[in-house]
Amino acid sequence: MDLRNIAIIAHVDHGKTTLVDVLLKQSGTFRENQQVAERAMDSNDLERERGITILAKCTSLMWHDLRINIVDTPGHADFGGEVERILSMVDGVVVLVDAAEGPLPQTKFVVGKALRLGLRPIVIINKVDRPDARPHEVHDEVFDLFSALDASDDQLDFPTLFASGRNGWAAESLEAPRENMDPLFDLIRRHVPPPHQIEYDAPFRMLVTTLEANPYLGRLLTGRIQSGTVRPNMPVKALARDGRVLESGRITKILAFRGLERVGLEEAMAGDIVAVAGLTGATVADTICDPGVTEPVASQPIDPPTLAMTFLVNASPLAGREGDKVTSRVIRDRLLREAEGNVAIKVTVTEDADAFEVAGRGELQLGILIETMRREGFELAISRPRVLFQTDPDTGQRLEPIEEVVVDVDEEFSGAVVNKMSERKAELTEMRPSGGGKVRVCFLAPSRGLIGYHNEFLTDTRGTGIMNRLYHGYAPFKGMIPGRRTGALISNGDGNAVAYAMWNLEERGPMLIEPGVAVYQGMIIGEHTRGNDLEVNVLKGKQLTNIRTTSKDEAVRLTPPILMTLEKALAYISDDELVEVTPKSIRLRKRLLDPNERKRAAKLAEAG
Repeated sequence: MDLRNIAIIAHVDHGKTTLVDVLLKQSGTFRENQQVAERAMDSNDLERERGITILAKCTSLMWHDLRINIVDTPGHADFGGEVERILSMVDGVVVLVDAAEGPLPQTKFVVGKALRLGLRPIVIINKVDRPDARPHEVHDEVFDLFSALDASDDQLDFPTLFASGRNGWAAESLEAPRENMDPLFDLIRRHVPPPHQIEYDAPFRMLVTTLEANPYLGRLLTGRIQSGTVRPNMPVKALARDGRVLESGRITKILAFRGLERVGLEEAMAGDIVAVAGLTGATVADTICDPGVTEPVASQPIDPPTLAMTFLVNASPLAGREGDKVTSRVIRDRLLREAEGNVAIKVTVTEDADAFEVAGRGELQLGILIETMRREGFELAISRPRVLFQTDPDTGQRLEPIEEVVVDVDEEFSGAVVNKMSERKAELTEMRPSGGGKVRVCFLAPSRGLIGYHNEFLTDTRGTGIMNRLYHGYAPFKGMIPGRRTGALISNGDGNAVAYAMWNLEERGPMLIEPGVAVYQGMIIGEHTRGNDLEVNVLKGKQLTNIRTTSKDEAVRLTPPILMTLEKALAYISDDELVEVTPKSIRLRKRLLDPNERKRAAKLAEAG
């Protein structure tokens, strides 16, 4: 069969998933009257809510006699582990770039990986019908980007299409007729090579690139067949990256992607992307092969995690009221299962049996994991994110992760952004106008300085700024960065918060809870306007007497509290605080709930 395997690469919100929807519709994969959800490839609830792709997914379509396997990749750097594995399955990439915004950091990140693998790109300048579109300038920027990433002459000679994914058309020039996606289908047939390094007569070999659990079939291992043929009931073995035999077994089911569904096959040949069931121990980056094969398929190394959080069993007085998964054993099993399928996450069991260190690529990736777990009924306590340092083997110098930050802001706010970033030890690398009264400012900033900065950035730019981040590498330690400037208002008792008490405390600082909420000793209920922590009584009701005075009858009017989302809470807390996460609530608390223990710990810290 005439077959092409392609991946679609783009920055967040440049239109990948919408483009895949259009390709599926125009190829006849859906019936005319079939009801299909918008962004059909975003099947996960969190993906739909946030409008981002988190998991790489495969689909397949037929255009005339050509089968095209398409991989929709995440556009956020935190999910880069998904992208790096996926690129080993494909023979060509479609690079999608917004006609107004141009190539942004995530485009650069994935394109760099694709070019190093020798994949030849097709460039689509998408959203050319935007009022602020500048397609020709963006085309030049893409060429400059490829050149900066050391693309070969073949890769620099890339074909370009202009398109509007939402309106369902692509054309070779802005003047050409705007009818449908046929120019893209034609270009994929002509420009993307059929699966290469494929041996049809050799023994069966397949590199596993994604893993998922199926309630009926067990572990489903997805990858591209490198050589040979696979059939149900065929004996196979799994090899680790170093050639060790992990297990032997039989293939119980072969599933191929056909549109949005999976279809069982009686046989699959080299070059096709399939999912197989039957093995219980094999995981991502392992090779499934014929029992006679001894050499595993080479796999791409994954960039190391840069950020870690400690996940603890929830030990607050309100533990176990809202979630049903609260024990350390259940939490450990869930985290190890996540690490098995997501190679960018590493889980370490600490000396404390109730605490687990989880390392990943960034705040968003770990935040998505916590949000997924709380929806599954877990209760957890989470520590402040911290960066993972390294030591230079030659000089013994301490190294820390550095990120490339690209900020698009209105000109009037650029000074405030540059000032705040310099406080966080960021280094300004570029500043230029980006059209429409906006300025593009580029920095190299330490990851620890960016923890919690996003909300402050939105406040400084009145919600109009756009910030994109990308892991750059490790560099020498930049020195101390100032933390949170305000202290916390801490409850000194257990009960329900009273509006009258909160009203009297308002001059001390803004509240983080609403009246009537259950509180406990050591829980953070507000932000102190000064730098120190203050214990307060939020349970004190109004003294009722039979004497009427004007001062006693003042109506309680409370300022609306600052309600914390999960990401805000993780960024807000300091090192001696935790976020308590349950299916219904997000609370902030001190790590040590007892005030005497906190004083003792503070004295020990001063003495030490």
